[in-house]
Amino acid sequence: MKTDNTTQNIFLTGFILLANLDFAGLLEYGLKAVIGGGIWLAFKLAADRIDRNRKSNPPKPPKDE
Repeated sequence: MKTDNTTQNIFLTGFILLANLDFAGLLEYGLKAVIGGGIWLAFKLAADRIDRNRKSNPPKPPKDE
């Protein structure tokens, strides 16, 4: 029975690439990305709310005395 060399090469390449990954660095990067995304989302929601309030309550012109 002949084995498939292509499949073995793919698995070997995958194992080598995974062995060289810095999982602590990836975890730190992921945590920073999640925190940054949360901050961005909070600012985006605040800006949308302010914009919606401005559109629903336009400024009144000053009264002439």
